[in-house]
Amino acid sequence: MEILIINPNSTKSMTDEISEAAMSVAGSGTRITAINPNDGPASIQGREDGEACLPHLFALFEKRVTPASPYDAVIIACFDDTGLMELKTRSHIPVIGIGEAAFHAAAMLGPRFSTVTTLGVSVPVIEENIFRYGFGDQSISVRASGIPVLDIGDQTASILEAEAHRAAKEDQCDVIVLGCAGMAGLAEKLSQSVKLPVIDGVTTAVAFCEALAKVRAA
Repeated sequence: MEILIINPNSTKSMTDEISEAAMSVAGSGTRITAINPNDGPASIQGREDGEACLPHLFALFEKRVTPASPYDAVIIACFDDTGLMELKTRSHIPVIGIGEAAFHAAAMLGPRFSTVTTLGVSVPVIEENIFRYGFGDQSISVRASGIPVLDIGDQTASILEAEAHRAAKEDQCDVIVLGCAGMAGLAEKLSQSVKLPVIDGVTTAVAFCEALAKVRAA
């Protein structure tokens, strides 16, 4: 199958990291294409950035997702699920958000989950999405690590790991959700460290796309 991943921010290096994470779990018959707008916010941190990226995201989506395009599904690779509901109504193929995918997977894996994200400004948007999707009773907390989106990497991994351990201890959660597309490559290491399932939305969204393709073909 063909999956199109759209990173709504304009930072290509982040898109490349998202693509690498997606390809690491994609099946042998799955092709990943990852793109981002050339304009708009360099990162999406909070409601204001999310709104600023929408014209560029929508224009790119309309250009690339047409009846003639080869894609079987689209992933919106911003944990805020920026523009997701609008794009679902515009699309003839499934459109999945990485936040949406992560919360559904977390709810399947355990009765209580906590989310570790970037900055505090992102927390209200994520909390609203959790309740919109119907997981308010299972979500224990949305915790800000204090790491800006574009600073996520090896040098800040210890900060994220410490926040994940605090979530496990203080929240007594069963699952931890990583609340940023830039955290995709850290899930396995953090899971080993905190001894809990750690969900990354990018790889989870790929798995859901592949599963939906099988269901639609049945």
